[in-house]
Amino acid sequence: LEATDKLDKRQRNSPPSRELVAQGVGNITAGMIGGIPVTSVIVRGSVNVMSGSNSKLSTILHGVILLVCVALFPYYLNMIPLSALAAILLVTGFKLASPKLFAQMWSEGRYQLIPFLVTVLAIVFTDLLIGILLGLAVSVLFILNSSLRSPVRRIVETYLDGDVIHVELANQVSFLNRAALDQVFDKAPPGSRFLVDATDSDYIDPDILSLVREFKDVKAPARGIKVSLRGFREKYNLKDEIQFADYSTRELQDRILPQQVIDILSEGNRRFCNGTRLTRDFNRQVYATSASQNPLAVVLSCIDSRVPAELVFDLGIGDIFSVRVAGNVIGTKSLGSIEYGVTVAGVKLVVVLGHTRCGAVTSSVELLAKRLDTERASGCQHLHAIVQEIQMSANPGALSGLDRMEPQEKESCIDDVARKNVVRTVYEIVARSQAIHGAVQSGRAIVVGGMYDVKTGEVTFLPETLPAELSRQAIEST
Repeated sequence: LEATDKLDKRQRNSPPSRELVAQGVGNITAGMIGGIPVTSVIVRGSVNVMSGSNSKLSTILHGVILLVCVALFPYYLNMIPLSALAAILLVTGFKLASPKLFAQMWSEGRYQLIPFLVTVLAIVFTDLLIGILLGLAVSVLFILNSSLRSPVRRIVETYLDGDVIHVELANQVSFLNRAALDQVFDKAPPGSRFLVDATDSDYIDPDILSLVREFKDVKAPARGIKVSLRGFREKYNLKDEIQFADYSTRELQDRILPQQVIDILSEGNRRFCNGTRLTRDFNRQVYATSASQNPLAVVLSCIDSRVPAELVFDLGIGDIFSVRVAGNVIGTKSLGSIEYGVTVAGVKLVVVLGHTRCGAVTSSVELLAKRLDTERASGCQHLHAIVQEIQMSANPGALSGLDRMEPQEKESCIDDVARKNVVRTVYEIVARSQAIHGAVQSGRAIVVGGMYDVKTGEVTFLPETLPAELSRQAIEST
């Protein structure tokens, strides 16, 4: 049935259940009238497809024709040479096992190629039934080998509170996986933190469950390992228990240094770019942060929909204050929000996050180059303050030929203005706010700038906004 579907030009799928019912009814009827069993074969299906038929009626008509011929013209049917049937089978077989199929199996690796070749060769040199059984046996051996070697996915994840060895169990975890999982447990360093995650597991063998219980209750405490559990079904009697902080706590906020917060953000952005983001339980974070919040940083970023700070830095609920304004410019209200974060909430880092291909910066630069009024050109009554802040980072003389620039040159020019806007905003935050100025001088907090590349997702912290350089400029301005 599947082989016939592959010959169909429309690539339709025949319902296998209906086919089995039809064959069952046909075999019952054949047995009652003294006939032989019937089954679905590729020959009839291929003839229908090659003749251009594309509906159920062709199959029914084909069956009627065969019935009439068998009943009325058996002598003439026996005169058809077997070589004609063989030719049909050869053509059909070539279409089903074309060189393209062999190349595809080769490209998919040995786990697909070897069982395929064994099945084909066994069918050719023995018979169909034995060939299929041998191919099935080899496939089962490969599946067992794969299960024995990689029953779990082991990842070392760096949370705000430190490293956690995250072990993700497979969808089906059987007794065959015990040796490999036991080896993972044995390799856990003393004093480490361990998370056994069964969120994606549909079935876990009782032998595996006893191994997990033994590791959690006996072996891990003896070696100083804190074991957390997540995602086990209720029937397994292994409740969710998290023994590490995957969100910012008061203790963490008190002991962490500003430079360490930069390292946390840099590492989070690296995970974001690599597609290895941490697995977070947001429901747990919502509950844990409902009483209080202890963020580590304030991020002043643009309102651009492509730059969500929490995702860009792979953070969770309660980890940062997010202040968003077009062009990531500073104003009275945004500065007040940042002051609150530094002075009242005790954050250790302020990040001004600009980005490439910024719409606010592009509009501001074009308005400056053409010397247009903001309200008249855009129809926005309250946009002037933002445009004015951004334009203070641009050199009008360098923008005189903006319309004549090549697209790449123009983009580079606008991104350069966006970068200068970030640097200026960093300086203005420290210069305008005595509270933040004092925090920077005392080393309680630092203010840095970064640029997010919308094409790669990478954040680059600007060296000209390093804490030592920024503090020197702020002190000189007083």
